[in-house]
Amino acid sequence: MARLRLKTLREMNHPDLTDKLSELNADLAKLRAEGAKGTLKKQTGDIRWIRRDIARIMTILNERGSKKNHDNT
Repeated sequence: MARLRLKTLREMNHPDLTDKLSELNADLAKLRAEGAKGTLKKQTGDIRWIRRDIARIMTILNERGSKKNHDNT
């Protein structure tokens, strides 16, 4: 799985970011289930990067949401 760069994430619009977020959450759930079963092999390091990519996307979405709140006041 390719890591997501902050620059490419910032260029994405809101629907694309939410789609990517749901995709990453599904991937993370799958990897965690495999880890719990004991069938996770070479993807153990992917869990860390997926969690960080999810955090990056959530941060960008929150920043954009707070900008809208500040513009209205």
